[in-house]
Amino acid sequence: MKRIKIKDILSSDKSQYEACVKGWVRTFRNNQFIALNDGSTIHNLQAVVDFENTSEEILKRITTGACVSVTGTIITSLGKGQKYELKASALEILGDSDPEKYPLQPKKHSLEFLREIAHLRFRTSTFSAVFRVRNVLSHAVHKFFQEKGFAWIHTPIITASDAEGAGQMFRVTTLDLKNPPKTESGEIDFSQDFFGKSTNLTVSGQLEGELAAMALSEIYTFGPTFRAENSNTTRHLAEFWMIEPEMAFYDLNDNMDLAQELLQYVIKEALAHCADDLQFLNERLLEEEKQKPQNERSEMNLVDKLKFCVENDFQRVTYTEAIDILRESNHNKKKKFSYLIDKWGADLQSEHERYLVEKHFKKPVILIDYPKEIKAFYMRQNEDGKTVRAMDVLFPGIGEIIGGSQREERYDKLLQRMQEMHIPHEEMYWYLDTRRFGACPHAGFGLGFERLVLFVTGMTNIRDIIAFARTPKNCEF
Repeated sequence: MKRIKIKDILSSDKSQYEACVKGWVRTFRNNQFIALNDGSTIHNLQAVVDFENTSEEILKRITTGACVSVTGTIITSLGKGQKYELKASALEILGDSDPEKYPLQPKKHSLEFLREIAHLRFRTSTFSAVFRVRNVLSHAVHKFFQEKGFAWIHTPIITASDAEGAGQMFRVTTLDLKNPPKTESGEIDFSQDFFGKSTNLTVSGQLEGELAAMALSEIYTFGPTFRAENSNTTRHLAEFWMIEPEMAFYDLNDNMDLAQELLQYVIKEALAHCADDLQFLNERLLEEEKQKPQNERSEMNLVDKLKFCVENDFQRVTYTEAIDILRESNHNKKKKFSYLIDKWGADLQSEHERYLVEKHFKKPVILIDYPKEIKAFYMRQNEDGKTVRAMDVLFPGIGEIIGGSQREERYDKLLQRMQEMHIPHEEMYWYLDTRRFGACPHAGFGLGFERLVLFVTGMTNIRDIIAFARTPKNCEF
């Protein structure tokens, strides 16, 4: 008999039919009741075993973590807590699980412990919920852009350029590290390397995305990016996924409109298609919040926070206005910020971004027109000579979730800025060519996908919403 998914059984309105279900045992009690989960839903299906007519040998093998196939009749459940159950007529053990060695016994495990066994944590309710939500969000991103006629561009993962000017990149080489070839001046001779030059893993697909937008008008990238930052925080990864749309003929206002529309669209999709998972994660978060002092608890629960972001327009504020608000805030005056705001030009930290969103405006915020000194070379300069057409979208509980700008399309201005910031413009001839030949106003932004998943799931550590986290001193699995 063909397998039926547990999700389909529980969402159906019918009973009294034969079914075959396959999955992993969560619990087995009274030698009779199996809580079975196949990953299609947060909910288990109870399979009732006729223990009097099942061999002792088989019953002993029904342990937590074992994989089983159960055939029988779907009936309306007699017990509380489930709509249907499976009255088993046949049971087969597909894979044993030694209860003495299986680390995921039916009890509460800490997230720290589960990170150490990331290859098994998918099997817990929390992580199966997180990864189903991640899947829906990923699909929603593609759906959003495809419905708008954007072309998905696959930008290179190995590159010779540094889009951010950050300098913290992973080097890619095939040279013998014990005895690399050297130039006459004693430096490593990368002309003998595989690509004939120094190459790295990409920090962004933006620059290549701009090239495509100059012909296709509207494109987006969605792929892995890499930062070799030694950041052991709950918000940083060395390998993460980025969504980067680039649009010809867009100005900063068009860019902001698109960013708000994208975020609201994908959150709506999660609310519509992950209701059970989000309710589970909501309850998990409420339990976690009970351990905190009252003043540290969130004002809204997870589901309400998601609906709040969908139902409210984002507040648009200039960097200058934000600095004034922060400088005059009681938080700043009473020195509650770790980084005090005393003058214009300060690089805003996550604590400042969250204050603006959670305490002052009480809604998502888009900050625009940042000082050019703290932003990248490719951002369009404003007429004041001090600021650029940058934008950051700030969300509650997380701070910056999107960073973007109107791009500098004026060749002379871009070249001057590259020279000021010591960007090697000779090597970037290909980027400058888009300003030499048929330049037009254009804009784009980057959305760190893991930050989005972190926000939507209510998880507090970015290592818990990617399958296998890549962080300093950690590259397991």
